[in-house]
Amino acid sequence: MKKLERSLSLITVIAISIGGMLGSGIFVLPGLAAAKTGSSVWLAYLIAALCILPAALSKSELATAMPSSGGTYVYIERAFGPILGTVAGIGLWLSLLLKSSFALVGFGAYLSILISIDPDLTRIVAVFFLGLILLLNIFGVKKVGKVQIVIVTLSLTCLTLILFFGLPKVNTVFLKPFLINGQTGLMSTVAFVYISYAGVTKVAAIAGEIKNPDKNLPRAMILSLFIMTTIYVSIAFILVGNIPLEALEKDIKPIYTIANILGGQYVGYAAAVIGVITLISMANSGVLAASRFPFAMARHKLLPSFMSKIHSKYLTPTSTIILTCVTMALVILFLDVEKIAKLASAFMVMMFILVNAAVVVLRETSAQWYNPPFRSPLYPFVQIFGIISGIILLVLLGWLPFLSIIAIFIIGVAIYFNFGNKTRRTGVLRKYGHRPALYLLYKRKNKEKKNLTVINSLNEGVLDGKLVSDAGAVVALLGNENSPEMLVEIGAAINRRLQIQAINITEVPNQTYLDAFMDDNPKIHSLARRISGLAKAKNLDIDFEAVVTHDISETIDELSNQTNCDWLVMGWNGKAHSGIFVRNPIGWLVTNINSDFALFKDNGVRHIGKVLIALRPGRKDKNFIAIADRISQFYGASLTLLHVVPAHFTKDDITKIEESSSIILNKSISKTDLIILKSDDSINAISKTSAGYDLLILGTPQKDNWINVLFGTGKDKFTEKSACSVLRLTMKDN
Repeated sequence: MKKLERSLSLITVIAISIGGMLGSGIFVLPGLAAAKTGSSVWLAYLIAALCILPAALSKSELATAMPSSGGTYVYIERAFGPILGTVAGIGLWLSLLLKSSFALVGFGAYLSILISIDPDLTRIVAVFFLGLILLLNIFGVKKVGKVQIVIVTLSLTCLTLILFFGLPKVNTVFLKPFLINGQTGLMSTVAFVYISYAGVTKVAAIAGEIKNPDKNLPRAMILSLFIMTTIYVSIAFILVGNIPLEALEKDIKPIYTIANILGGQYVGYAAAVIGVITLISMANSGVLAASRFPFAMARHKLLPSFMSKIHSKYLTPTSTIILTCVTMALVILFLDVEKIAKLASAFMVMMFILVNAAVVVLRETSAQWYNPPFRSPLYPFVQIFGIISGIILLVLLGWLPFLSIIAIFIIGVAIYFNFGNKTRRTGVLRKYGHRPALYLLYKRKNKEKKNLTVINSLNEGVLDGKLVSDAGAVVALLGNENSPEMLVEIGAAINRRLQIQAINITEVPNQTYLDAFMDDNPKIHSLARRISGLAKAKNLDIDFEAVVTHDISETIDELSNQTNCDWLVMGWNGKAHSGIFVRNPIGWLVTNINSDFALFKDNGVRHIGKVLIALRPGRKDKNFIAIADRISQFYGASLTLLHVVPAHFTKDDITKIEESSSIILNKSISKTDLIILKSDDSINAISKTSAGYDLLILGTPQKDNWINVLFGTGKDKFTEKSACSVLRLTMKDN
């Protein structure tokens, strides 16, 4: 399959992003917005830009992680699953067609300046031109990129001239009152004008065609947002400073009005021409984009199959284009201008809330395939601000948009269960999201067995596509290990049986077919060769396989069941399990896996000669020391047991610990030692002691406080501060 050529430069992408924003937001909306808040309308545009900034950063991150995915619908579906993906697809479709309908209403108003049209018939004229747009989209008449750039250039030139000539003529009398409905009116206006900036994220859908997207995509979004914020704020200030509020608040062609005031009738006509061209172009591109959402959803089996068909001659999705245009016609004819703008803003706010939430979900669940070159700064505070501010704006938009969003959720769920419930795709959140009562109150004991097919990338060498059924340890290799051989060695050291199963696991999104990864993979060849070399050098019985999966946690869990292993061994970055809301796959495995679980944090130590075991309070010493002794024997290393006791412990208390520990250590085959340190800072004490050792063995904490349970424990402090490699053991009978 050929890939799209990355040919779009930073300047071109900025122009495309500006083109997505430049239209009804400034040519139609300012007067209606001024009616809600007064001369402070320019401030509403500024605050709206700040509220949309998190979505721009979040969408930049998502687009660089999935540069050829096709936009917001897919991001939301991958994060939350097909049900919310269906809701998002409908919401995006409606927001775009509403924005395009709003543009066509404004187009009719500007056209009436140039051609004598009865004001009552402007909507009929708008529907007529919508019919022409319908034919253009069905026949597949492509937009010429240079024409779009010319339109953007003309619009920017017109607005710049208005700014240049209008600023000196601002009448301070018109700037009062600043707030006609108080702060609540200002914030509701922020929500109202939010749709003006929606186009800033459109370029994410063409991330696969941008040169150096991990840098140029976020730069283009931020720069275009800055440019358009400057234009919107400045022009809004010029409008309220030159036109009395009582005239401006009913005006849906304010750019013509200000141009007529500043330059006379012919300058006004010129501005009207630019308004007509800009708004018709925006409406056309809106139909083009909006009609693709139901088309993509139908191809994902979330809508009736006839919507996924393309015209045999024109190669366009005729049915979805017709559906979009018919819906737009109904909106234009039966909704007033303000309701159209409110609904468009509401649906876009909802989408951007989900975009911000998607970044949180994908980061916190640590999905293996999610590795964006660009990461949003100040995570998660930027995303939390975007989510909270979005919810506030939805409330301020009023009851009608809010009820419309609820209706979209109901319709989306109904459509999913009628058409999309047979899809096998699931979102990352469903794979790794908590069910609090189940996971906090008790652990699963009897698990339904599933069939698992090992999809290997090779048909030769040590790979045969069969799992060892009697492996004592299963070592899961996820591709992010410092040294896969060292992790397999640790598995061999823990193993109590003859055989070890090493499995390289590659997780891909649900939207990616597993068959796409069936080709030979040089990295798997290399890994198989190295594991085979380790087996010969250490005289170990290691079977190596490669697996491709959509769900890494469930796959690892099922692998441990099929092999009936004693231990599951994985690499680790030191992050402890998270809480109810989001978590990483390791947290799920620790809670649900049937076998004992070993997490190895590789700090670069390649020769293990001294092992330190530090037990957390409440552990059964003998079980952990037996495992530590086995590891020490494997490496021919000495074993030291460390107890860190509170500073107030008496000599008698310490003597009791020495006596009980000596009894256990005497059963060990390895050379052993005992250290007891008095310290109220156990983390620092263990950290300093670990500097003299090669491997630190820890158990998992038995209990977490309520803060950890709700919001997660973040980094394991003992592991993070350790100077040597760390092995954290979870044993089910402890």
